[in-house]
Amino acid sequence: MAVTKSTPSESVTVRDNRTGRTIDIPITHNSIPATAFKALKAPQDASNPVHRDEDDFAAGLRVYDPAFMNTAALSSKITYIDGEKGTLMHRGYPIEQLAEKSDFLETAYLLIYGDLPNKSQSERWRWEIMHHTFLSDDLCRLMQAHRYDAHPMAIFASTFSAMSAFAPEANPALQGQNLYINDKSAMNKQIVRILGKATTVAANAMRIRINRPFVLPRSDLTYTENMLYMMDHMNEPSSYRPDPRLAKALDVLFVLHADHEMNCSTATMTHVGSSLVDPYSAIAASACALYGPLHGGANEAVIRMLQGIGSVAAVPAFIEGVKSRKALLFGFGHRIYKNTDPRSKIIREVADTVFEIIGAKEPLIEVAIALKDAALADPWFQEKKLYPNVDYWSGLVYKALGFPLDFFPVLFAVPRVAGWIAHWKQLIDSGTNKIARPRQLYIGEKRRDYVPLESREDNGEPVDSKVGLKELPHYMSKRKLVSAKL
Repeated sequence: MAVTKSTPSESVTVRDNRTGRTIDIPITHNSIPATAFKALKAPQDASNPVHRDEDDFAAGLRVYDPAFMNTAALSSKITYIDGEKGTLMHRGYPIEQLAEKSDFLETAYLLIYGDLPNKSQSERWRWEIMHHTFLSDDLCRLMQAHRYDAHPMAIFASTFSAMSAFAPEANPALQGQNLYINDKSAMNKQIVRILGKATTVAANAMRIRINRPFVLPRSDLTYTENMLYMMDHMNEPSSYRPDPRLAKALDVLFVLHADHEMNCSTATMTHVGSSLVDPYSAIAASACALYGPLHGGANEAVIRMLQGIGSVAAVPAFIEGVKSRKALLFGFGHRIYKNTDPRSKIIREVADTVFEIIGAKEPLIEVAIALKDAALADPWFQEKKLYPNVDYWSGLVYKALGFPLDFFPVLFAVPRVAGWIAHWKQLIDSGTNKIARPRQLYIGEKRRDYVPLESREDNGEPVDSKVGLKELPHYMSKRKLVSAKL
């Protein structure tokens, strides 16, 4: 189609072949508004079997994008990713510089407030967070009610969900829906509370897992030192403190995991936060999203994969299994990065440092290196742009540090809290917040009338025909099933 002189250059011209109508959609930041397509309305053809009332022709054309493969749900100033070049920046600062020169609390301030803090801001920020690490006795008792074998992420998420009940002054449902829109001091107070208490919740989850009493936090330690202290302190003298080198290694990992743009859990934070619920509830929802094995559980899956391979000698067979779709590959490739994950190189260096400090190399590292080398040299992997991502190395570091596999997602969640808060604050401060409400394409049954029970077709199938006696639920014995029929 020829573009006329009157057509703006920064626009896209769309022609609806059903009606012949043409519209010009403006392009801003290399994007177009999805709502523009609502102007493309076509009459419904009753004789066309493809046309259904349920397709809602009167509302205009709808954009279909399952899993948000190419849809921007919001505009942001926080994190920039160039997947082709392997670039990751927070507020304009490359992740490589932040990992080398900054620390987690400073990076958290940058993400949340937009700039690196000056000296007085930094001192106040650290003091506030490290003095908001205590949990109330009632909340600790609630945590202790979890079973010893409960997954740490379940404890983490449920504790944050309950935390909102311990701060009624922070609940918009009680204080008015515009609480955080109008009162920035209330917002800032919850920010330091959440960041301070996240490490304590995580440490307590670990103590539940190892059946040990909780350890009170210490404000004279660094953020990661305090977390390690609360997890590890037993009967050592009061002067005990974790190895600062290991605390620094963990801090670097926290910087690398602090934010990663609009991933599943961060999108959850903005989606839930758009309802103007309190931030504790939104954090709990985000933690549940992170809990999934396709997100925060990926580094745990990497370890299980490497354990399944077992030895360097088994790597070639595993590679062939992946290529023939008989084996699952974890820790390679990324939804966004198409070249390399900039965090993977940094975390590989952290891994070497940790192995040197603890005096023994993680046994699986040889398998990991062999798998990485074989994959990068294989044309099949090259064509699909499959390369080690941050999850590939972080799991090895966490395992070398002695963390159990099911604790890995918690080590992901604690630093990601900073990113979640940053996006939540940006949403509230934008002044343009609307409650998130995605549309759907309804492809189900057309309208049908209710049929009374006695008039419904009954083919005489017995109650248990689809279950089978060998597949009964564990609580259903044969005698119980027979009684249920009476």
